[in-house]
Amino acid sequence: MTQTTNLELLKKISNFALQSLLFEAALYPKPGLVDPISSGAHNDMDYGTFLDSSQALAPFFTDYLELGLAHQGTPEALFQKVRSTGQLAEQEMLKKTKGINTHKGANFSFALILASIGNMLQNEQLSLPFSEADTRAVFDYTKQMTSELIARDFSNLTKKKQLTNGEKLYLDHGFTGIRGEAAAGYPSLQETALPFLRQRRSPNERKNFLLLLLSLMATVEDSNLINRGGIGAWQQVQKMAAQQTQSLSEDPSIDELERKLVAFDRALIQDYLSPGGSADLLALSYFFSQLEGLV
Repeated sequence: MTQTTNLELLKKISNFALQSLLFEAALYPKPGLVDPISSGAHNDMDYGTFLDSSQALAPFFTDYLELGLAHQGTPEALFQKVRSTGQLAEQEMLKKTKGINTHKGANFSFALILASIGNMLQNEQLSLPFSEADTRAVFDYTKQMTSELIARDFSNLTKKKQLTNGEKLYLDHGFTGIRGEAAAGYPSLQETALPFLRQRRSPNERKNFLLLLLSLMATVEDSNLINRGGIGAWQQVQKMAAQQTQSLSEDPSIDELERKLVAFDRALIQDYLSPGGSADLLALSYFFSQLEGLV
C-alpha cells in the first residue's frame, strides 16, 4: 500500500467516524435522546452541542488510526497509547461543549476500533468495503487490546474515596458498561446490530436505524439509563422497547414508526431517562455499515 493510498484510506475512514456521530445526532425521533427537533430528556444539551462535540473529536479519529498504523508491539501496549490520546480528545470535547459530556462513551469506542483498524492496515490486511470477516477481525483485535481492562480499571475500588458512576455500578451490581462491551469484542454490534443491518438492505436508512435503536434499547446494558433511573427504570425501558418492536407491523411505514417513537420519547422525557449507551452503539453500527458498504 503506497503512502498516498494510505493517507486517502485513513482520511476516508476517519470521515466515516465523523459522519457516524453526525448521523446519530440527526436521526429523528429518538426516545429520550437529543435530535434536531428535541433535546430529549436533557436540559443541558441540544443538537448544536452534539455538532460542536463531533467537530472537536474529528481530528482525533485520524490520530487513532495513525497510532494503530505505526504501532509495533502488543495489542495491550497499543491500548495504553490510545487511552492517553483518547483522554486528550475528551478534554477537547469538554472544552468545546463547556463541560457537557456528549460523546465520552462514543469517543472511547471509536478510539479502540479506529486504532485496531489502523493496526490491521499495516500489512494491507484490510480494504474497503470490509467483508464480514474483516469486521470480525477488527473486533477480535479490539478484544485483545482490552483483555486486561476490567481487571485493571475495577481493582481496589473499595479503597477509593471517590467513585465514578461506572465504578459504582460495577461494585453494586457487577455491571461493566462500555468497558465490558469492548472487552467482549462488542457483542451488541456483532450479534444484534450488524446482522440486523445486513439483512435489511432497504433503501430507507432512516427507518432501518430507528428500528435498530429500538432493538438495542431492548437488549443493551445501558449505564446511562441506570445512572439516571436505577435498575428498575432501565429494565422498564428495555421492556417498553421490546413491546414497541412487537407492536409494529412486519415492515412498518415511516409514519407508523414515527408515531410510536414520538410517544415513547414523551414517556422517557417525563421520567428523565436517556438511553445514551444505545445511542453510542447506534453510531458505531452506522460506522461499520459504511465500512461494509451497507449504506
